[in-house]
Amino acid sequence: MPQDEIIQTPRGPARVDIDTPPGPGSSLLVLGHGAGGGVDAPDLCVLRDAAVSAGVIVARVTQPYRVAGRRAPAPAGHLDEAWGVVLAVLRDRWPGVPVLVGGRSSGARVACRTATTVGAVGVVALAFPLHPPGRPERSRAGELASGVPTLVVNGDRDPFGVPEPAPGVHVVIRPGERHDLRLDPTGTAAVVLDWLRRHGWAQD
Repeated sequence: MPQDEIIQTPRGPARVDIDTPPGPGSSLLVLGHGAGGGVDAPDLCVLRDAAVSAGVIVARVTQPYRVAGRRAPAPAGHLDEAWGVVLAVLRDRWPGVPVLVGGRSSGARVACRTATTVGAVGVVALAFPLHPPGRPERSRAGELASGVPTLVVNGDRDPFGVPEPAPGVHVVIRPGERHDLRLDPTGTAAVVLDWLRRHGWAQD
């Protein structure tokens, strides 16, 4: 059953769109959006549908700056703080359910930076922006060391770069895809579902 609600954070109200499977959830997957986008991005929506059908509770979080109608992203510390408050509320609502965090682009960065703090068991990073376009020297690879199993799904034509695999970081490169991962969102969702199932976080 889809539902949406507002959760108050120190950085303003965040909106959470929640979709639940018919039975008990095998895990809770919390997803964030890109810097200038929203939670209705094709890759997030198709992943939501696939995950719910596999018994996963999915919550898509709209950061306070987007709820307020701003496109320019808030500072990283503000994003992480609001995210942490939302995760605390969601964890209390589904106690004992494994929590996974993730999102696309900026949302993936937030998820990686806060994974240990919020008690996540894994991270799903879609279109992780390894560096600003044309600036490979400004690598954000260190953020992928989340401390928990992390799946990265990036397109091979992403101008923000493609991360390298590392201990605890599994990287899947989608041929022909750019940063928006719009070419084959169903295929991208299938990659994520396979990873979730291999870890026991989604049903067959």
